[in-house]
Amino acid sequence: MKQLPLLLSVLAVVGSSLLAAPAIVRQTARTPPRYTAGHDGESVVLTDRKTDTIVSILPTLGNIAYAMTVHGQNVLRNPHPTVEAFKANPNTVGIPFLGPWANRLDEQAFYANGKRYPFDMALGNVRGQIPIHGFVTTTDQWKVVEAKATATEAWVTSRLEFYKQPAWMKQWPFAHTVEMTYRLKDGVLEVATAVTNLANEPMPLAIGYHPHFTLTDSKRDEWTASIAAKKRYLLTPQKLPTGETEPIEKFVPDPQNVPVKDFDLDDVFGDLVRDAQGRATFTVRGKAQRVDVSFGPNYKVAVVWAPKPPAGQERNFICFEPMVGPTNAVNMAQKGTYTELQSIAPGATWRESWWVKPSGFQP
Repeated sequence: MKQLPLLLSVLAVVGSSLLAAPAIVRQTARTPPRYTAGHDGESVVLTDRKTDTIVSILPTLGNIAYAMTVHGQNVLRNPHPTVEAFKANPNTVGIPFLGPWANRLDEQAFYANGKRYPFDMALGNVRGQIPIHGFVTTTDQWKVVEAKATATEAWVTSRLEFYKQPAWMKQWPFAHTVEMTYRLKDGVLEVATAVTNLANEPMPLAIGYHPHFTLTDSKRDEWTASIAAKKRYLLTPQKLPTGETEPIEKFVPDPQNVPVKDFDLDDVFGDLVRDAQGRATFTVRGKAQRVDVSFGPNYKVAVVWAPKPPAGQERNFICFEPMVGPTNAVNMAQKGTYTELQSIAPGATWRESWWVKPSGFQP
């Protein structure tokens, strides 16, 4: 009986610990996860709380990523105050996908497997004597396959089923699908693309992206760019490659330190300079901010676009555009002036990524 008070004390301590345990669990459960992926109206939003990076994508408008904010500052050019305003005028905004071909063609037709495929201009989805950037840039046909986050990353994957659109197949008669994944990890955005050829013939590949980058600590005329290339394509007045190239040093003496204010850039670069992972990195730097854009090995060419603004206007953006081949690649291959055209075998899938890494953006 003398041990009863001691036993009661022990039970009291154990009981109080058990009662406290649920409170500890509830407190842990309230801690927000580092990564999230979810919907905000029509947009899909990826978040990395640790780096305060938020990426916003609009699947119903070309699956364009229209914002990548770091501490509230947008790394991607978007002059529009609302999503509705962006939808009303989606030009030169964010990260558009260009397909089934990127950049210009030298006629209203393309060549594949030795055959000429003329466009039906009456359909209205291909325009101009020099057709440019395909016809899927602002389509609403992307479907979200998955939006998910784990403890280490957040991503959204969307699919474009090209073969289901008769007007598209009339112009580019190669059945295929495109899957695009935006993946946010450690403050870096990866844009991964998978193209699957469902046709019975090899499909020529001429896709690309047209991302628009900006800095908030300085203006265009204060920026310095790095161009990771050894060659520059010579272009006609219509911006079509002649098939000839020149060493980049003939265009700019120091490719790693290009004063943007001195150039009206709309140029095609090849023979990219790559690191041990096979990536070629292009950079824009301001006072303290910088954006590094790295292309995977299957992006063979870069277009750099940073046009000088007309008097009284601002064009505070620069485009480092990942391209699988140069402008007019499919038709150059037919003419024999380009020998590295990529194609996808029947039933096969082409895959590649490129990355956006901002730094120096302060709260």
